[in-house]
Amino acid sequence: MAHCARLFRFSGNRIWLALLAGLWAGHSNADEVVHLDSAAVKPTPFQVRVAQQSGQKLKSVPGTLLNGYLTRPLGEGPFPAIVLLHGCAGVLHNDRDVWPERLSSWGYVVLVVDSFSTRGVHDTCNGLLADRVYDAYGALDFLSKSSFVDSSCIALMGFSAGGITTLEAEQLGGAERLMDRKFKAAIAYYPICSTANGDMAVPTLILVGELDDWSLAKKCRDMMAKRSGKGSPVSLEVYQGARHAFDAPEFKAPVEAYGHRVEYDAAAAEKSFSDVRAFLKQAFGG
Repeated sequence: MAHCARLFRFSGNRIWLALLAGLWAGHSNADEVVHLDSAAVKPTPFQVRVAQQSGQKLKSVPGTLLNGYLTRPLGEGPFPAIVLLHGCAGVLHNDRDVWPERLSSWGYVVLVVDSFSTRGVHDTCNGLLADRVYDAYGALDFLSKSSFVDSSCIALMGFSAGGITTLEAEQLGGAERLMDRKFKAAIAYYPICSTANGDMAVPTLILVGELDDWSLAKKCRDMMAKRSGKGSPVSLEVYQGARHAFDAPEFKAPVEAYGHRVEYDAAAAEKSFSDVRAFLKQAFGG
């Protein structure tokens, strides 16, 4: 496995959502606000064949302009990088500040993708935004063209709904097969695993809490048991006693959201950070 350049060089539902979003909207450690396009939606080979048979020509649907938050380690690079996808409540403190600071201290460039603001979306906690898969690949393209990024070493990382998108983006034979650029690895924090079959195109780490009543650990264990074995290795870590968003310090005071308990767990959080760092090091050949 090729090594990445300069790896680790440096060490009421709507009410609470609105309060959290407003609390952190102007409080960021991100180095730079950037603008990027989501990837164009390409027709599948099957759709192309059907269209050709009827004398039609299908075109890709242009991407959507998005906002992003870019954080870089000190130095010129090129550095390995992480595309980070937020949860159903939008970009919160854990996404915008905490994880970018942590990952950049490990030597990674971090691009947090805001899938909501330019679309006028407030939250998707009662559903999913399918286009977020193309947001992830648009961010990959953006980073791959940056001189300070090692384009061969970019991972995708998502939380909750962003974790679901991460699994969807890297599911073997899915959207990833239509994309010119590929991620190197994927990390999904507390996704709903019943939406995926578990066969992944890249090495994947899934992290869930044993007591999570929103993203059930059982569903992830079931998914792992039903995997065909095709594709890349997939690892599942289940943290005892932990609930949804166990890594997010803004939930030190537990919150009830959409009928589910959201709560920070320091022990599970610290263990997951160690697991993520080790996984990235292995995936990037460090």
